[in-house]
Amino acid sequence: MSDAEKTIKQNTPSAFKTLEGIEYFEFEEDFVEANVRCIPMIVRFKLDLAGIKLQLGEWVKFNVNDKIALATMNCGTEGEIRLYKDQLVKLISQYAGTKPTVLEIDQHPAWTDKTKVPAELAREAKKFGGEVSVALWNSLTDLQRFALLKLVKPGHENKNFPKALKEFGLLNKI
Repeated sequence: MSDAEKTIKQNTPSAFKTLEGIEYFEFEEDFVEANVRCIPMIVRFKLDLAGIKLQLGEWVKFNVNDKIALATMNCGTEGEIRLYKDQLVKLISQYAGTKPTVLEIDQHPAWTDKTKVPAELAREAKKFGGEVSVALWNSLTDLQRFALLKLVKPGHENKNFPKALKEFGLLNKI
């Protein structure tokens, strides 16, 4: 692929940007690594619910329709989560020829607790001039809370964290 083709691919909006029925964030348009779009937060959210680790190298092998299906599949009940997990296992086997990495499912993830702002989030927000009150934290969607916590996770580059804060209305200026 030429440099021009790489630039075009990198600057082309994601297939998820205009997809109806899912939450997709503007800051995710910057999630490009080695000219490959990263796994969108909606899929990462569902991966955590299903207890499956999906490698970027596996994700890029999926076709666009499979990626869209993973983004739009319901994952709210135990039955839906089981179907989602089964679909992931099938796709990983089909495209990567491997078995998925199974993760322990957190029964009480921090994003579900609307009564307190996680300390690591408050600490990171403060670095960018933001303050996340319990009321603001409570007003966010599950996916917004999940995304913020993913973006402040140790070892994460977090360059999109201030963009997420601004997009979610938690900062006025960046």
